[in-house]
Amino acid sequence: MFEFLSNQMRDAQGRLDSTRGLLCGLGAGVAEAVVVVCPMETIKVKFIHDQCSANPKYRGFFHGVREIVREQGLKGTYQGLTATVLKQGSNQAIRFFVMTSLRNWYRGDDPNKPMNPMVTGVFGAIAGAASVFGNTPLDVIKTRMQGLEAHKYKSTWDCGYQIMKHEGLKAFYKGTVPRLGRVCLDVAIVFIIYDEVVKLLNKVWKTD
Repeated sequence: MFEFLSNQMRDAQGRLDSTRGLLCGLGAGVAEAVVVVCPMETIKVKFIHDQCSANPKYRGFFHGVREIVREQGLKGTYQGLTATVLKQGSNQAIRFFVMTSLRNWYRGDDPNKPMNPMVTGVFGAIAGAASVFGNTPLDVIKTRMQGLEAHKYKSTWDCGYQIMKHEGLKAFYKGTVPRLGRVCLDVAIVFIIYDEVVKLLNKVWKTD
């Protein structure tokens, strides 16, 4: 989705500036949230909370999904959609903004300058870290909205208000350190693999 959007927004020289990179990342994140992330994250969070309860009711993945859909309909797999769209949209907007900025800085006046996988990995880790610090509060809200106690909140906005009222600002950054370690490595690996696959494809099938 990011490549599709960026191909529509590049200038006459084929360059993509950081602002357009941010908008393309935002669009990719929103699409990702609606099509993939929200239903899978909702199921994942419900499973985690269920397994931590005194009497787990889900016997396995397929049984759990069947029970969620039976009790709540397909809507049950889309809890916290607004929070997920906000979280995933801002997530990818930040990552692609940082990555595009770093790539443009590294390549300077030569947009075709090759990038070493190590450099790509370092830039990816920086982009991942930026996204963690930038949108962990939204991730916390999203997780609360998708859990088994989501019924306590009237909406995404009410969830944020309740967290601030009863737990304070610090609660919005719970889990930042473990998420930082996972996301930095995750984003670095994804960008490295993507760039290397594109280089490989370019040898047999021009993709630029």
